[in-house]
Amino acid sequence: MQPKMLPESPTFSGYEKVLTDAPFMRWFFNSLVTSVCITVGTLFTSALAGYVFAKFRFFGKSVMFIAILATMMVPFQVVMIPTYLIITKLNLVNNLSAIVLPSLVSAFGVFLCKQFIEGIPKDLSEAGRIDGAGEFRLFRSLIVPQITPVLSALGIFTFMAAWNNYLWPLIVLNEQNKMTVPLALVFFNSRHAVNYNVVMSAAVLIMIPVIAVFLIFQRHFIKGLTISGLK
Repeated sequence: MQPKMLPESPTFSGYEKVLTDAPFMRWFFNSLVTSVCITVGTLFTSALAGYVFAKFRFFGKSVMFIAILATMMVPFQVVMIPTYLIITKLNLVNNLSAIVLPSLVSAFGVFLCKQFIEGIPKDLSEAGRIDGAGEFRLFRSLIVPQITPVLSALGIFTFMAAWNNYLWPLIVLNEQNKMTVPLALVFFNSRHAVNYNVVMSAAVLIMIPVIAVFLIFQRHFIKGLTISGLK
């Protein structure tokens, strides 16, 4: 039987099965919480570390920065087992924290923020210090507004990666109510057949947050790509 490109009678039965036959909204909530936490944490650590490496001088600065950049060349599979052992020691298996904690620092984010912050004129910081602003106030009130486009681009990349992460949640989560939405696609597959109607319906629901985030921050995302040189 030849497959048909368009259905003879459109139906929403696939969406109904996704929402009623499994705790999909629970998985959706789990993915939303972990993705938002990872994104916020990554933006904070990247901006703060980038500010420190760009504006401060301290012993071992170059060596430390090179060591951070070197981690970008190490595949996650290499550190997966040591990370899992640490998570086990901390009793965080089957806990959403096991997904969030290993992803709160991004070497790429630190590099991106550092490179951009270095281009901010020193006169602005010096003027703020003359007015009595401390370093953290300078960071919050001066640096962060200047790098908002870059943070928006980094935030979208981070959110998409966290939302679509499959391998690590598969390893650290084995309870059904703790699953994330990428694992839901496997849940809707049987051992002997694939219900494409249900799987495709779940895939559409999973894409909605990523599309929404991109549309909301689209202007900042494009501006961030332009000024940061990411093309």
